[in-house]
Amino acid sequence: MALAGIDGLRVLQQIRREDDRIRRDFLFRNHVLNDVRSQLYLSGTYVRDYLLEPEPERAETFRASLAQVRKEMESALNSYHSALREDEQTAYAKLTGELSQYWRLLDPVLYWGAAERRTRGYAFLRDEVFPRRQAVLEIAGQVAEINERQLRAGNQRVVGLLLSFQTRLVLTLVVTLGLGFAMAAFSTRKILKLEASAHAQYRAVAEARGQLKDLSARLVQAQETERRSLSRELHDEVGQSLSAVLVELGNLSAGLANRNEEQSRAQVELIRGLVESTVRTVRNMALLLRPSMLDDLGLVPALRWQAREVSKRTGMDVSVAAETVSDDLPDEYKTCVYRVVQEALHNCWRHSGATTVKIRVQQEPGRLSLSIQDDGRGFEARQTKGLGLLGIEERVARLGGTSAVHSATGSGTILTAELPLSQVTDGQGSAEQSEPDPHSVSR
Repeated sequence: MALAGIDGLRVLQQIRREDDRIRRDFLFRNHVLNDVRSQLYLSGTYVRDYLLEPEPERAETFRASLAQVRKEMESALNSYHSALREDEQTAYAKLTGELSQYWRLLDPVLYWGAAERRTRGYAFLRDEVFPRRQAVLEIAGQVAEINERQLRAGNQRVVGLLLSFQTRLVLTLVVTLGLGFAMAAFSTRKILKLEASAHAQYRAVAEARGQLKDLSARLVQAQETERRSLSRELHDEVGQSLSAVLVELGNLSAGLANRNEEQSRAQVELIRGLVESTVRTVRNMALLLRPSMLDDLGLVPALRWQAREVSKRTGMDVSVAAETVSDDLPDEYKTCVYRVVQEALHNCWRHSGATTVKIRVQQEPGRLSLSIQDDGRGFEARQTKGLGLLGIEERVARLGGTSAVHSATGSGTILTAELPLSQVTDGQGSAEQSEPDPHSVSR
């Protein structure tokens, strides 16, 4: 509608300009032709008065007035010539030719004496001046008629512009209505699509909420399973070993007087073996819960120790490549990488049947990347996702990172994870500036 209004204003301004131009042109031409007519009538009057005036001084006055009239008439014709149109060329040339002959006819008369004017003046007016003036007036009338035709043609152009404007206005209204209906249809379709998308998102949220509840239940179950495993390990391994130590100590104490030195030494060695086995069990359980070397030595030594332990326990060839990793990583980053590697190695041993595992940790400006590749049997990553992989994704996402699993049946598995370091580095820098204690990061 705004475009239609702008176009309507433009067309109306064009019509008004065209109408003003036609009217000014017509008035100018008509004014010039009227001046030519009036000057022609006036020239005939001055010629008559000049020829019939017996006094030389008054006759000279009429002759000077006639010269002024001729000058004004020529000026008017020159101004008309500046706005001359093509269809007026012939009539204008004929008019100027007749006027030239008219003035050439009058030129000798202006030098007649008083006697010659009295004897020949009336006949000259009757036979030469009046017929010639009438011919000039007829030609001027023809030019005026041409001017009127031009006025009518201009009016017809204005009418054509109005009709064109009316047609364009109707077309614009039709287009506007069509666009309005199209916009309404598009908006309705878009709203329906948005509504369908909202329903789909609602279903996705409901499904995700259900999955979250299921995950929470599985996490609780995993926690209870881990606690039950720890309880069983403590009861079966540590408890029984310590009970055996107590029994052996009681036996040693009861039969100390009746046994010789060699039997006592053998009993002590047996008790020491039981204590060492219990210490190893407790140490392994502690390392599984939280390896102390992760805090004491750093991430890379802890990963290499874990690789050696897994290789000894499972027979897999586990290698670690991590030459560019800094020792100043925050604790949550070191713990995250360690737990991800621990869970991945556990999956490689239990599920993939891999013989070789390659671990690569690389620190770059702004990020820390981890990749774990095995040569196991693989699986369909999109269809199979256990609790371990969900835990890995959750650990990485908690630090603002991303993780991905690339695997296919029979082609091994690649687990990748990326953690951002820019904000962490900035936070460490500000913390180090505000708190110069060298143990602040460890705490």
